[in-house]
Amino acid sequence: MKSLSVQSYAFFCSFSSYETGTNPRCLPIKSSNSICCSSKPRNLSGFLCLSTPNGGFRENSGEVGRGDAVIIVDHGSRRKESNLMLNEFVEMFKYKTGYEIVEPAHMELAEPSIRDAFQSCVQQGANRIIVSPFFLSPGRHWSQDIPSLSAEAAKEHPDVSYIVTAPLGLHELLVV
Repeated sequence: MKSLSVQSYAFFCSFSSYETGTNPRCLPIKSSNSICCSSKPRNLSGFLCLSTPNGGFRENSGEVGRGDAVIIVDHGSRRKESNLMLNEFVEMFKYKTGYEIVEPAHMELAEPSIRDAFQSCVQQGANRIIVSPFFLSPGRHWSQDIPSLSAEAAKEHPDVSYIVTAPLGLHELLVV
């Protein structure tokens, strides 16, 4: 299966911090074997570090496997046509990338929620979920809200690892 170039930055979201009732601990990760604990994201080239049920780290080569799923999250809107655009993007993404399990989710104001999408991915056989914010730039929703909602959804599926990627960011194809 084809490998998707996930975003250039990602946050590792620790499941164990939610067990204590605190906000999830999201640490920037980089491609070496160590975890970067600074507050600034680092380049993520060849490896993804994923959360595990005990809050540990697991490295993965980034190859797409049968148990991989992607949740594409937008803000959500009261306007039906805005929410339908995400569904169209999800279908294009699925076709272009080769991921078999891709689900839309809205952070708020519309369904499905991140929790619903997480559940749907697991029901389809996912054991690793990539949560990808459908946002152009970083902000509070990316650094706090989406990781928190993802961690909350993951609590119901302790055998499933997940990662929250960076927003879309800048790319030369955006100005073609």
